[in-house]
Amino acid sequence: MLILQTVKLIVFALKLLPKRFTHRNVLFTIYLVTLVTHVMMDEPRFAQPIPNVTVAVGRDANLPCVVEHLGTYKVAWIHIDRQMILTIHRHVISRIPRYSVTYDNSNTWLLHVSQAQQDDRGYYMCQVNTNPMISQVGYLQVVVPPNILDIESTPSSVAVRENQNINMTCRADGFPTPKIIWRREDGQSITVERKKKVMVYDGEVLHLTKVSRNEMGAYLCIATNGVPPSVSKRIILDVEFSPMIWVPNQLVGAPLSTDVTIDCHTEAHPRAIIYWVYNAVMVLPSKKYIIDYNENSYRAHMKLTIKGLSMGDFGNYRCISKNSLGETEGSIRVYEIPLPSTPSKQITHVMEPKETVPALVSRNETIKVANQPELLFPMKTDDGNAQRSPNGIPFERKGSLAIGQSFSYTDMPPKEFGVSNDVQRSFGTLTLLSFAAAGLPSLLVVLYHQCIEGRLLL
Repeated sequence: MLILQTVKLIVFALKLLPKRFTHRNVLFTIYLVTLVTHVMMDEPRFAQPIPNVTVAVGRDANLPCVVEHLGTYKVAWIHIDRQMILTIHRHVISRIPRYSVTYDNSNTWLLHVSQAQQDDRGYYMCQVNTNPMISQVGYLQVVVPPNILDIESTPSSVAVRENQNINMTCRADGFPTPKIIWRREDGQSITVERKKKVMVYDGEVLHLTKVSRNEMGAYLCIATNGVPPSVSKRIILDVEFSPMIWVPNQLVGAPLSTDVTIDCHTEAHPRAIIYWVYNAVMVLPSKKYIIDYNENSYRAHMKLTIKGLSMGDFGNYRCISKNSLGETEGSIRVYEIPLPSTPSKQITHVMEPKETVPALVSRNETIKVANQPELLFPMKTDDGNAQRSPNGIPFERKGSLAIGQSFSYTDMPPKEFGVSNDVQRSFGTLTLLSFAAAGLPSLLVVLYHQCIEGRLLL
C-alpha cells in the first residue's frame, strides 16, 4: 500500500512538471525519490514474529513484540479469544491485574501474564496503529497437570464377595487430557478378561470378573499427561470369603515331661478370630501354654506350644477360625510316645575278696575268676547263717544286675549241703539266665556254668 501511494505521488508530481525537462526538473525528481525512500525506510515494521509460549498453570508467561522504526506510532496488545484490549503503549487497559507491559527503550514490547490461568490460553495480537494498521499474532498455551476427580472415581476402599464381578473407575482432568493406567501396588499381574494377565492396564475403568482372593490388595490408578507431576490414587480391593483351615500334622506324638508344638493355617476375610480349644475349654496363654500368631494379609499361622507334657495333656486340640461369613475348625491329636532308649546304667555292690575262690571242674582244672564289680547273694541256712564251702569261704553266687530288669534267686544250698540235683540244676539255670540278662561276658557265664556242673559231678 505504501509503495502504491508513493508511485501515485510521483505520477502526480510529473504531471505538474512542464513537458520539456530542464535541469531544475531533474533535481526536483531526484528530491522526490529521496523523500519517498526516506519515508519508506522510517515506516514501523516487525523485526521478528511472536513465539508461541507454553506455561504451566499458575506460572508466569512473557510474550515479546519487537518493532523497528516505531517513531511516533504506538503498540497495543489484544487478547483475540476474549476480544479484549489489554495494553496501549505503556498503559494497561484491562481490569485484570495479572497483565502488565514493559518497554526496554529499544524496540521490544513485552506483555507479562502473571500466574497464568486456563482462561489466559489463546491468541495474542501485537498491533501498531499505522495506516493501515500492522499486526502479528502469537499463541499462549497454558497446560494443567492431571488431577484425579474423587467424586467421579471409585472410593479408596471397596469390598466384593469372592467369585463376583467388580468395576473400578478412575477419572482425571487436566490439559492435555490425562491418560489413565492401572497397576497393582505389590507388583503382581492384573487378570482381565478372565484369563489375560497384564502388568499395566490402560483405561479409566478396570473390569475384574470372578474375583479371587489372590486379587485382593491395593491397586494404583495413575494419571499422566506430560505435565509434571503425575498423580495417583490408591484403591484397596477387599475380597470377602468365609474361613478355611488346613493342618500340616493331624497326629503329633511326644513323650511325657517334654514340650510339643502344634500349628494350623487359616485364610479368611474379613479378619477372623482364631483360637485353640481343648476339652471344650478355650486355651489361654500361660506358663503352660504359649500361643504364637503370625498374620499376612488374609492368611494367618497360629502355633500352640504345650510345656511339660503330663497325662492330662494328651488328647484332641481344635483350631477354630470364625468371621462374619462363617466358621471352621481343624483337629490335632496329641498322643504319648515312649522316651528314646538309652544305654542302661548298672548298679553293683562291690566286694573284693582277699583270695580267689577255686572252682572244681570235671577236668580237675582250677580256674580263677577275675576280680571285678559283682552282685553277691550269700547262701543262708535255716538259722540265718551264711553257708560255707568245704574250704571255709562263704559260698556265693556272683553276677551283675541291670536297672529295670527282674531277678529271682533261691536261698537253698547246692547238693553237698543237702540240696537235690533238680533244685541245683534249677538254681544253675536261673543263675545263668540272670547273668546273661545282666550282660556279663560270655566267657564268665560259661565258666560259672562249668563250675556248677563240676560240683554236681562231685
